[in-house]
Amino acid sequence: MEYVRLGKTGLKVSRICLGMMTYGDPAQRPWSLEQDAAEPFVRRAVEGGINFFDTANVYSRGRSEEITGALLTKYVRREDVIIATKVHGEMGPGPNDRGLSRKHIFDQVEASLKRLTTDYIDLYQIHRWDYTTPIEETMEALHDLVKSGRVRYIGASSMFAWQFAKAQHTADLHGWTRFVSMQNHYNLIYREEEREMNPQCLDMGVGLIPWSPLARGVLTGSRTRSNERLTERSRTDNFQNTLYTDSRDFDIVDRVAEVARERGVSPAQVALAWLLHKPAVTSPIVGASKPQHLEDALNSVELKLSDEEIRRLEELYQPHPVAGHN
Repeated sequence: MEYVRLGKTGLKVSRICLGMMTYGDPAQRPWSLEQDAAEPFVRRAVEGGINFFDTANVYSRGRSEEITGALLTKYVRREDVIIATKVHGEMGPGPNDRGLSRKHIFDQVEASLKRLTTDYIDLYQIHRWDYTTPIEETMEALHDLVKSGRVRYIGASSMFAWQFAKAQHTADLHGWTRFVSMQNHYNLIYREEEREMNPQCLDMGVGLIPWSPLARGVLTGSRTRSNERLTERSRTDNFQNTLYTDSRDFDIVDRVAEVARERGVSPAQVALAWLLHKPAVTSPIVGASKPQHLEDALNSVELKLSDEEIRRLEELYQPHPVAGHN
């Protein structure tokens, strides 16, 4: 495993982050794995050198955080692991049970700490932009969490580049803590982030930790051009239907498979290796529900693509509508 700094911080993270959304309550997400089934994946991740684990309070309404805390406590010292979680989504029926108000952030950080069985969160991320709360309120609340010791670093997730710039400027203006990472929607069939967000993060020294690096399995063959769904997740993950709707995307899927055959590796390794070659990308967030998913992720770190292979993988791309900000 390779380790790199997260943006321009001194924090060193593995080149692959294990996404813990896969582990949770099957009653809420049919493709989720409960704790016993999740345990071999966390153990193998630790054995493979992964020290970076990402979850969120809304994943299975907290169950993912509980599993994350229980299994990491079992297999690794707290100081040897980087735990990332998020705040924004709906966690109850009340008017203050979602968003990025000071109240919601403070309520949810305490709940996340309890579920994760830890005294601090390494990377606390806003899951989306809150159009109803002043950014000054959000940034000051996050700064206060850092100063209290409950949070070490803060990050953001999918939003427009102007929003991210506004948040960073607000922090600078008041001497508050800045975001050190951006968890954005970025993969071979969705590259709109290359227009503004990725260059902005590179300029700011912000690390990219892309979500859905395999396009929710589309890049590995979970769906066919005729829209046949071949996995439980592809059949039941409704969010996927809002992200990948262009039939031309399958030209890229075919190209990934072609390069993979030539190299004697899996399509997942090729798609992840492409991301790892991109500027500012620190650590793609990979979910794993089968052992091969995790092995592919670990092996992708060793796969070096040629300039010609990268050109072939990129040349079929077509512009897409913005997707993943909601």
